[in-house]
Amino acid sequence: MTKLIHFVNDESGAAAAEYALILALIAVVIIAALTTLGSNISGVFSNVAAKLVPAS
Repeated sequence: MTKLIHFVNDESGAAAAEYALILALIAVVIIAALTTLGSNISGVFSNVAAKLVPAS
């Protein structure tokens, strides 16, 4: 019974779980930003490439 109480009171893994949640949140933000900016940057490069093509 004392082992169960010791296990329940042990908080050494709590910090690792919190860091994992923080990293997951950062990953979601990065993916969202790259998804949003990716299409905008693609459009900018397409416009630049269209303007670099010599007029015929």
